[in-house]
Amino acid sequence: MTRKHIIFYGTVQGVGFRWRARHAAEYNGCTGWCRNEWDGSVVMEIQGEEEAIDAVILAIEAGRYIRIENMKVKTLPVKEYESGFRTE
Repeated sequence: MTRKHIIFYGTVQGVGFRWRARHAAEYNGCTGWCRNEWDGSVVMEIQGEEEAIDAVILAIEAGRYIRIENMKVKTLPVKEYESGFRTE
């Protein structure tokens, strides 16, 4: 189990990114949250198995209009009792 703080850059707002993220996270058993930022990026904290987090990112990238150009990733401490994935 791991927790990642990820900032996504590119065409990531107004293209269904957060909707896809929530559904992919739920499907892959991940918890956390994501939100749009003022600079056009999307920030996400996601928790789950490494393979599940990778699957969530691949599902997001499969979005028709989503173009992830860069990501900044940082590992965080796991939140033991977190449940669900929300968008803000």
